[in-house]
Amino acid sequence: MEGTISLGIWDSNDKLVRVLHREAKIDKFTVEENSLSTTWDGKNDAGEDLPSGKYRARGYLVGKFKIDDLGRATSPPETATDHISVKLMTNPLVADTRSVMETAVGFDPKGSFFKTMDDLPLATISQNPNLTRIVTEKAGEKAADVWQEDSSGVEHLRASNIDRMMAFDCGFFELK
Repeated sequence: MEGTISLGIWDSNDKLVRVLHREAKIDKFTVEENSLSTTWDGKNDAGEDLPSGKYRARGYLVGKFKIDDLGRATSPPETATDHISVKLMTNPLVADTRSVMETAVGFDPKGSFFKTMDDLPLATISQNPNLTRIVTEKAGEKAADVWQEDSSGVEHLRASNIDRMMAFDCGFFELK
């Protein structure tokens, strides 16, 4: 499947401590026999050295989402929230039991994006840098409606192909 890879490092308390790759193309990895590899410098997202201990690398392959602009809206529906359930594609080559995932929406100064509930960014929705609020709601099994608000009003978007995500778990490792 074509797409991008988002990969994170979690500590022993299952807290995301480092986003190693955000929507990275395959050429950001070293291609090895039956795998892709990357390196981690043992630091968190703030650039600080993390303590010795057990860590875990997990990630998602995300197919290309289609984002359609549905125009301006007066407001999002009251049923819209900050997250939705998404059925993931299964990967017969990887032992990962996650088949459904709660996916959230978020924003930062770069724009809006889908993310895991523990904040690993997965896919860009828009590059609007001035957002103040974002909510979402399922629109069938393969799409989600997104309402994002800035000082000029509410924009209604539809993200299709949200079912084109596959989870993978790289396992545990010890940082010494």
